Amino acid sequence: MFGKVRQAWGKLQGAAREERGAGRDTRTHNLFEAAAVYVSACAENDQERSDEAAGWVSPEALSFGVNELACRAVIALARERGESPQTVARDLLGLPAA
Repeated sequence: MFGKVRQAWGKLQGAAREERGAGRDTRTHNLFEAAAVYVSACAENDQERSDEAAGWVSPEALSFGVNELACRAVIALARERGESPQTVARDLLGLPAA
């Protein structure tokens, strides 16, 4: 996954420079916004949008944001299901119960 993010980052750096030169929106995106867009785009198999979001922040920041989103999602699902976060995470990944 990180190799894919780094590769997308390199491609998008040039595209971001072109966009800035064309006078497009250059607002700064925070790492949590980038992670939310990146993960939702990946879930919807939208490569263009995931590449765009990967270019908003550094690969390290995106990784941190994706990790934080995953933790929050597992906690929310665990509370909703009345199960432990470990049980939910293993279930989501299709792993046998520990």
